[in-house]
Amino acid sequence: MLTNRIGKRVSRCPLLALIGLGVLWAQVAQAVPQIQTWETPTGAEVLFVATDELPMVDIQVVFDAGSARDGAKPGLASLASAMLNEGAGGLDADAIAERVEAVGAQLSTGTDRDTSSASLRSLSDADALEIAVDTLIRILSAPTFDPGEFERVRQNRLTALRLAEQDPGSVGQKALYRAIFGDHPYATDPSGTSEAVAALTTDDLRAFHGRFYGAGNATIAMVGALDRAQAERLAARISAELPSGGPPPPLPAVPELEQASVQQIEFPSSQTHLYLGQPGMRRGDPDYFALYLGNHILGGSGLVSLLMEEVREKRGLSYSVYSYFLPLAHKGPLIMGLQTQNAQADAAQEVLLDTLKRFIEQGPTDQQLEAAVKNITGGFPLRIAGNSKIVSYLAVIGFYDLPLDYLEVFPDRIRALTTAQIRDAFQRRVDPSRLARVAVGAAVEPVENSAAVAPQPVSPTATGDVEQNLSATKDLSATPAPAQDAESSAGASTSPTPNVTPSDKSGAAGGQG
Repeated sequence: MLTNRIGKRVSRCPLLALIGLGVLWAQVAQAVPQIQTWETPTGAEVLFVATDELPMVDIQVVFDAGSARDGAKPGLASLASAMLNEGAGGLDADAIAERVEAVGAQLSTGTDRDTSSASLRSLSDADALEIAVDTLIRILSAPTFDPGEFERVRQNRLTALRLAEQDPGSVGQKALYRAIFGDHPYATDPSGTSEAVAALTTDDLRAFHGRFYGAGNATIAMVGALDRAQAERLAARISAELPSGGPPPPLPAVPELEQASVQQIEFPSSQTHLYLGQPGMRRGDPDYFALYLGNHILGGSGLVSLLMEEVREKRGLSYSVYSYFLPLAHKGPLIMGLQTQNAQADAAQEVLLDTLKRFIEQGPTDQQLEAAVKNITGGFPLRIAGNSKIVSYLAVIGFYDLPLDYLEVFPDRIRALTTAQIRDAFQRRVDPSRLARVAVGAAVEPVENSAAVAPQPVSPTATGDVEQNLSATKDLSATPAPAQDAESSAGASTSPTPNVTPSDKSGAAGGQG
């Protein structure tokens, strides 16, 4: 124990905790990355943060080449991305892997609805970095698209698509996107369809690469032990080897749903996977912060969210329930979901909707707002701790043209929100009467007086798709900034440890980044 100036004893632990918190925020104030930006001679946008804590360099090259650019060939973008590591610039797949492994580097590619990207992590040692960057340049600028390798990758994709048809979570999520987006390019899953993938050719991949992997369509994010001159030379070298194409035309706007829709998909399972959604918000949306913070309270904060309290804690209708916004270049989806026993599906859906309607009408309480603000801002320092996290944020900021001070002002934007602002945003932007609803499971007669029944909670092992790739499937509040967890398309990633791409979503368990 310590003694203060008037002789009273003071607990050492709380005092040290306060000191530690003050030191932490002082470090955070200094640690918010200072972003430098410029354009390479060939037209690529560059965002760079110099750090000297580790002898590492992280690079992420992002293209407006996501599945929304597939056109009439679903799966094209993700297969083109998957083939980059399968041979390029005179190297076959084994040689690429051996080169990267020999210098201790990591190289991966991935695709979501908005983007295709390649990520590199390397030691800053000149020799190691040279080999790693040379390999990155080869796969981006001169992929081989070998027919034999393509057939192997295609067969793997077809197998994955067949397996997805046996997963009620995958079936439901794909159906929900179609219901939300209709004819818009966001409707199709990045992994494609069996019919479309079977019809693709290597000529299709070459044409897609030539059109969308151009320097003028690239954003290069770099973080690491480099100075500005080194970073400029490196970015110029990467973009110089890319095709000369510029950005494609903007995607069409996402229309609002005119009315509600309901789809029951019969599936031989003891549980129903229930999904509700509608167009939500875009990156840079003026209501972004209000909707983000409000959703954290509603369904994005795990066990302490309102949905968890009403659906799981009070009624035991589901082991897990969540909501999240997935902002994209245009309005991405607002999605709510849960899994429950078939006989309880109607009751669970009713509670889900009632909780949403009540939140829209009343908004959060002052206590709920205070707790959410503390949770988000208190964990914010950890979200920008590390080069790999920062480079993902840079990619999002650059690709979606967000303000360069986005990370710096994020905590203050959250703290400045009021309960009235959150209520207003939800009342204007979320309409329960126009939700698309998809239920996947065996249809049964509903349990009468279900509210009076003591339903059995779903076991944790039955929530497979809820803890989906979504590396993002940690409490979405854990990703307040742009880096969202890998979207439902995460299966399209070509790396066992998929990189976080700009529209990666914050997982089915919570909010969004």
